[in-house]
Amino acid sequence: MKMKVSRRGFLKVGGLTVSVAMIMPRVAFAARNSLRSMRTGAQPGNKTRLVIETSARPSYSLSYPENQLVVDIANMSANASVKPTLASGTLVSAITQTQSGDHLKIIATLRKPIAQLQKSQIMLLEPNGDNDYRLVLDFSAGAAQKIADSVAAAANAPKATTKHIIVIDAGHGGKDPGCIGKNGTREKDVVLSVAKKLRAKLDAAGFKTYMTRTDDTYLKLARRAEIAEQRKGDLFISLHANANPSRSVKGFSIYTLSEKASDEEAKKLAESENAADKIGVDGFTEFEKEIRAALSSLQQHAVAEMSEEYANGCARAFRSNKIEAQAGPSVRHAPFAVLRSTVPGALIELGHLSNSSEEKLLKFGAHQDKLVAAIVRSVKNYNFDV
Repeated sequence: MKMKVSRRGFLKVGGLTVSVAMIMPRVAFAARNSLRSMRTGAQPGNKTRLVIETSARPSYSLSYPENQLVVDIANMSANASVKPTLASGTLVSAITQTQSGDHLKIIATLRKPIAQLQKSQIMLLEPNGDNDYRLVLDFSAGAAQKIADSVAAAANAPKATTKHIIVIDAGHGGKDPGCIGKNGTREKDVVLSVAKKLRAKLDAAGFKTYMTRTDDTYLKLARRAEIAEQRKGDLFISLHANANPSRSVKGFSIYTLSEKASDEEAKKLAESENAADKIGVDGFTEFEKEIRAALSSLQQHAVAEMSEEYANGCARAFRSNKIEAQAGPSVRHAPFAVLRSTVPGALIELGHLSNSSEEKLLKFGAHQDKLVAAIVRSVKNYNFDV
């Protein structure tokens, strides 16, 4: 009998203890995805099958504009050389590609409307033989009322009783103020305020939350990651505010762990955040030397994928809430010490205290509420079960 193991199940392989996990770096593989092929086929029961093949596991979302099915894939560029292969007798009349930032939208034009796809109609197949990853979507024609009924049914479906555990990390604290704005706003104060509001909203939404700190306390980076492990977190969210030598730079950005920074700015930011452990901490250099063993390849891959998916979903939520993004990619990668654990997670830079207008926003309650709403939305939309 073949046993099916989810990516989250891989995190438990080997019965790693907290102490072992804490001396192991988590490595995120964030190579850019590539489009391999697009094709349709006719299935029994007047069903249409759309297959999108990619070089890496796709982080995707689906939407349903009138007479269209849109597949939004993060971290992917359009590839004009990939032409769709369209079978006769299907609902799809054309497939086009549209670039939107670092997302590729694959748009299937439909001859008739369809209902919102359920999980049973979606498959994500692992590489096999000459095939790479394949996102397989099966659907049939449905009246507009069926679409509305499907959406209503999903909204009214009973909610799962299992509470997913979210660990919220307010960066810096105590003798480490973080970056300080021109008007004296301290990063440690801003992120603690946002963290407390976030905890309240996530608790109200049915999640179980823990905070690494609830007051002006200094914590080593390793301790923050250790708390995420001890609490058996399903998701780790580390909150920060940024600074830049150029005071005109502003906007949010989101980071996942990688042993290699995605750009020079990400590298410098990771170095400045990691340097917090050097403040009066004996043995910082020795701590770094102890981090030698790597997680098993399955664990690395599973955590990396889940972190990447959350980060991309979080960036979408911020943009949907009309929160300005920093120029360049919204999701970046750098070797942040605070993200070294077997818990999927991301570091969110809420904005730039070095920018005078954004400094005012970041300490303004209404803007903090807006940031919190975006993060709550990203957590609700995150798929904890795969």
